[in-house]
Amino acid sequence: MAIASRVPKRVLSAFAATATEAGKLPEAAVAAVAAAEVPLPTSAAAERNKPLEFDDTGRLFGGERTSALVRTLAALQALSAGPLVDVGIAALRSPAVAGSALGKAAARATAYKHFCAGETADEAAGVVRRLWRGGMGGILDYGIEDAEDGDACDRNAAGFIAAVDVAAALPPGSASVCIKITALCPIALLEKASDLLRWQHKHPSFFLPWKAHSFPILSDSSPLYLTASEPPALTPEEERELEAAHERLLAVGARCAEHGIPLLVDAEYATVQPAIDYFTFVGALAFNGGEASANGGERPIVHGTIQAYLRDARDRLEAMVRAAERERVRLGLKVVRGAYIARETRLAASLGVPSPVHGCIQDTHDCYNGCAAFLLDRVRRGNASVMLATHNVESGQLAAARAQELGIPKGDPNLQFAQLMGMADGLSLSLRNAGFQVSKYLPYGPVDQIIPYLIRRAEENRGLLSASSFDRQLLRKELVRRVKAAVAGRE
Repeated sequence: MAIASRVPKRVLSAFAATATEAGKLPEAAVAAVAAAEVPLPTSAAAERNKPLEFDDTGRLFGGERTSALVRTLAALQALSAGPLVDVGIAALRSPAVAGSALGKAAARATAYKHFCAGETADEAAGVVRRLWRGGMGGILDYGIEDAEDGDACDRNAAGFIAAVDVAAALPPGSASVCIKITALCPIALLEKASDLLRWQHKHPSFFLPWKAHSFPILSDSSPLYLTASEPPALTPEEERELEAAHERLLAVGARCAEHGIPLLVDAEYATVQPAIDYFTFVGALAFNGGEASANGGERPIVHGTIQAYLRDARDRLEAMVRAAERERVRLGLKVVRGAYIARETRLAASLGVPSPVHGCIQDTHDCYNGCAAFLLDRVRRGNASVMLATHNVESGQLAAARAQELGIPKGDPNLQFAQLMGMADGLSLSLRNAGFQVSKYLPYGPVDQIIPYLIRRAEENRGLLSASSFDRQLLRKELVRRVKAAVAGRE
């Protein structure tokens, strides 16, 4: 059964070079990026060439209410305190606390209010409309975690389709929809399918009767050690469950295609990512093909995700792009740093093998910037659509500068930037002011349903939250400016 900153010119040159090294071995290409470390811009020349501006906070935060800035500053200040975050995570993990009316009320008034767009799709749509009036878009994310059975998957698929319908009623171009394959297919089945896909990569003659044509999913540098021996085949019932999951994805994709709504598929952890990529790229072949897409026309529908903190990210990216170009299918990709470092590290340690994650944060930064450069060149050629999801100011600066150098038109829908709701607003607004397409990631759902998301987001971004001094500095500067202006106006 088939499953149908102102950046020095030498840095920009090194960044650009990574986009033209497709002929190199992937490892060499990544090494070339790593060799050109990106310093924080300090020279006068760098100051003159900065593509994004943060100095004029009056312009940066123009249109933002003072009360909203105060709330954001207070939230970021609280979340920068590691012990306070630890206490909050412990409280959310406790059924006695998280399940109580008081616990839910406390979560709703704090982390939920800062990071989430509401309890319903209609409430999230209101946030999208507000963002759109301010020159940005929104990514609707129905906040559900892993599904355990088919009934849960059916409910989740209905929720995703409802999100697409809400997005379709919003101003054209203002919204996209984000989904999780782990919400459409039982997690145990995704793990089993991923084992089989890893084994087939190691043994190409290994036959998978349910596998349809797709893009490359794995590379030789992928964590193939997760499947140490030949896994059992799927049972007929499991094949039927996999087919049902595929049909759910096609139903969501078809609704997106009907309304022209981009569909962003989140990445997950290594034990299930091969099956997620398989589903994603089968969906891309179904909805991203056609002459308009191949020749740089309208934006593709289905977008996969590359996690730059993984050692195999660049290898897999280049293989995907080559395959998509051969198929004349415009590849849609979201590039992120990654969200499961603690989980991946623990699993690798338990198996006594190297972690699939880069050994240091600078390697992750270099890989992210290299992948972004590579894809920006494909956007220029009309072969790809990319969403650069980053909270890193330097990566934003580099990508914006490279896009300008390549002549990618401002407002091109095939180049998007994204940040989480409640985080990196300074970067979002600066990118918007520079003329780029920017969206905020908007999780929504009932408080008790969103609590697992909030726990994961707090754990993933612990370091980022504690290092949010740049955003807090911008907010303080603007609030002081507004106070001074108000005082001066009374004199």
